[in-house]
Amino acid sequence: MKKNFNSAYLPDERVDGLEKVTGKAKYTAEHQLPNMAYAVFVCSTIAKGKIKHIDTSKALSAPGAIDVMHYENCPKVPGYQPAAFPDLKNVGEWRGLKVFGDPLVRFYGQPVALALAESIESANEVAKLVEIEYEAEAFETDFDTLRKDPSKLKGSNNYVRGKIQAYKEAPFFVEAEYNVPIEVHNPMEMHATIAFWETADTVLLHDKTQGPKATQSAVARLFGLPEKNVRIIAENVGGAFGSALRSWANVPAAVIAAKKIQRPVKLVLTRPQMFNLVGYRPQAWQKVGVGADANGNLLGITHHAISNTSRYEDFREGIVDASKFLYKCDHVDTEYKILPLDLSTPTWMRGPGEATGCFALECSLDDLAFKLKMDPIQFRIKNFTEIQQESKLPWSAINLKDCYAKGAELIGWKNRKQLPKTLKEGDWYVGYGMGVGVFGAGRGTSTVRAILHADGRVVLESAVSDMGSGTATAMVKVAANALGIPEEKIKFVMGDSDLPPGPMQGGSTTTSTLGSGVHLACESLKDLLKDMAIQMVDSFKSMAKDKIGIEGLKLFSLDNNNISVTARELIDKKKVSFIDIVKTSPGLNTREIQKATNSFSVHFVKVHVHSKTNEIQLKHVVTTGDAGKIISEATARSQMLGGAVGGIGMALTEEVKVDHSTGKISNATLGSYIVPRHTMIPHIDVWFTNKPDPYINAIGAKGLGEIAIIGFAAAVSNAIFNATGKRVRDLPITKEKLAKVKA
Repeated sequence: MKKNFNSAYLPDERVDGLEKVTGKAKYTAEHQLPNMAYAVFVCSTIAKGKIKHIDTSKALSAPGAIDVMHYENCPKVPGYQPAAFPDLKNVGEWRGLKVFGDPLVRFYGQPVALALAESIESANEVAKLVEIEYEAEAFETDFDTLRKDPSKLKGSNNYVRGKIQAYKEAPFFVEAEYNVPIEVHNPMEMHATIAFWETADTVLLHDKTQGPKATQSAVARLFGLPEKNVRIIAENVGGAFGSALRSWANVPAAVIAAKKIQRPVKLVLTRPQMFNLVGYRPQAWQKVGVGADANGNLLGITHHAISNTSRYEDFREGIVDASKFLYKCDHVDTEYKILPLDLSTPTWMRGPGEATGCFALECSLDDLAFKLKMDPIQFRIKNFTEIQQESKLPWSAINLKDCYAKGAELIGWKNRKQLPKTLKEGDWYVGYGMGVGVFGAGRGTSTVRAILHADGRVVLESAVSDMGSGTATAMVKVAANALGIPEEKIKFVMGDSDLPPGPMQGGSTTTSTLGSGVHLACESLKDLLKDMAIQMVDSFKSMAKDKIGIEGLKLFSLDNNNISVTARELIDKKKVSFIDIVKTSPGLNTREIQKATNSFSVHFVKVHVHSKTNEIQLKHVVTTGDAGKIISEATARSQMLGGAVGGIGMALTEEVKVDHSTGKISNATLGSYIVPRHTMIPHIDVWFTNKPDPYINAIGAKGLGEIAIIGFAAAVSNAIFNATGKRVRDLPITKEKLAKVKA
């Protein structure tokens, strides 16, 4: 095996793989600090109202009890009342739920107290003994009923291009309503925070976060501290899917408690708490109308959507956005509103907005293609556009037609029949479906430090975290390519806010953003070596930089191969053990390049549906991606596989159920909230166009984390329709729902 100076791995495998599979990699809750206290949330048992009385006497008398923190004894927190702390310069109001800030209850399961004890077992017992009397109020959690009352809705965002509802004037049109339930992230690792005040005004946190710098900023503003006084460590993140893109109640609770008891505090959420304390994909109702002429040219698209938010915070996402620009159409109108409910706040979940919106859009296009008696792929190619329809800018790169062609070949699309129920294997109807995904391909700002040691080792540093997508592996490959040295000579260090500022891992921008920073740092390191050669080596003194080449950290004259010097010789001459450089790569300004930047996917599914029982079996999946240059084939493939599995869950199994008589989530366990089982996952082929985007960055890479799921649920629905002639528009699609639909 190749030897890295921190691990062992094979080419194209994860550089952190060995540590993770052997259990050496530490996750947040696995850290232990001296004299650490353990914390457990006590959560409300009503959906709305206020705490009338809280009795902690029994709890505090339990063995190992340290304290029970709640709104009556919670220390004053600057970020809860910024106006009360005018002398603090960096204080800012805490976003979202101000845990223990008042006696109000805003949703069932809201943290209302924090049990602190000497062990996790004791903390659990202390939490059980806290007695709370509530004054309950009427609450509203029934999205399906309340969304029909216009007075309950807020925040209408409208978009119009051409005529409103022009689809109704088309000779062929379809219109339908779609429903996507609440879905939760459910990563393997529960959210956790360990907080330790090292001094009166410096605090250290181990935290599950997708952005160490963002968490650092949030905690600093919460207490009015300079950011340098807050250190966030997130060495490993065991999945997140968007749930760790912001700091939730566990972060301030742990930090406040640690300050109150003057000890480190560890707070780990339970699996049931993960269902409503770290966000979720909001429930959404959509109505889509699409119309075309007899030749299949789209004449109108109308897309309306409503999704839920909480009472105490507005959350919106891009549900209707893809309908504005993905297909060539002169007449498009969209409307998006939110419905506040007595639930916790939703958040971004993989493919946020677009995963929900493309389910409805791509199913509607499939229905219209069927009405036109057109092949669904040909219908989309007919309405393919070279420009982004909303901005009117040309794409920086778009290779959707390659995805259509390769995906159709791999799935066996030629075997598909236009009419449902005409393809059968034994008692099973056979169907083929496809769906398109699209997501923004941005590039943010990143700062990277590159360190070259005398022995040829290179260390790269940036304050990012990795929730499992393989960031370190990809960055090592970017650096190896830029420097022309073996991957085992390179190490990428991350997961610490003390490192140079790195981006949030989310929104499919990490590789583009951080990769640009790594590439720039490596190129700058080579430039620094050239300067050193000119300054310190006689044979290079009069040489222009562009006449110096570098291969494998060896510098040589492009005009005379006999003139050369190694990086090691230069570092030795400087009489240091290493040299380093810090570089910041700026974000992408699409106005400057005058291009629209997006990544695309096309998913293909073959299904079997039992003719008598309506049982659904996925038999083959092909997922294709147009994501620019693929930096790491293995981890990129894993991203697409994971997205497909998530898409299977979205299409067939996942649904949060709220008991509207109590406001409680009734299936907040992995036993009753069904994620896809291994037996549900068919053979999955992954294919990338692997064509560099010439505009988005120097490495040619675009994001692919979101497009891995966007459009997938529609592909499943379209395949089921092709098999049975039945369209279920309320996710998840089950055999019970299929049985109720007439073909």
